[in-house]
Amino acid sequence: MTQETSRADVDRGVVVGNDGLARPAWAAADPLLRDYYDTEWGMPVTDEHGVYERISLEGFQAGLSWATILRKRPAFRAAFDDFVPDTVVGYTETDVERLMADAGIVRNRRKVEATIANARATLALREETGLADLVWSFRPADTPRPARFEEIPTRSAESVALSKELRRRGFAFVGPTTMYALMEAIGIVDTHLLGSHRRGSSGIWPA
Repeated sequence: MTQETSRADVDRGVVVGNDGLARPAWAAADPLLRDYYDTEWGMPVTDEHGVYERISLEGFQAGLSWATILRKRPAFRAAFDDFVPDTVVGYTETDVERLMADAGIVRNRRKVEATIANARATLALREETGLADLVWSFRPADTPRPARFEEIPTRSAESVALSKELRRRGFAFVGPTTMYALMEAIGIVDTHLLGSHRRGSSGIWPA
């Protein structure tokens, strides 16, 4: 075993790193993922801009690793004008071609066009509840308490319902699994492993 592993790692539980802190295996080795896990993942995001950006990035992540998207996030932000929906909604076919020529991002036309469509849908929601409030309205009554990686769900009744509602509102690339990942990322559910030093850190759910 290396310095970054333990018997728990073999058992697919938490890994105790050189700093003495316990994390899941996916966040234990890569410094970028470790920092993201320690400072961002699972923390509440309750504003329109933040939720729209994360829906966009989760959509681009579909079929890829999150590490790939995280490494490209600065390029994504530059290419999409910091994911300000009021700006993205005005993108034209010229912008689509610009984005498709940008090697710094994931060049998938359907995902690019979905990001623009989602900006339009985000603005439309302002006439009602707003994107952030709509997404958070699907917060469940309880949250998982996984001890091992295999115990973490990949979808839930709430993520299925959220996916259905967002699609009804004109959003794309918002499938149930993608929406569950969103719910994990922005604190709607807490799927930190029970032994992780981040369990309960959002303040939304008890450890």
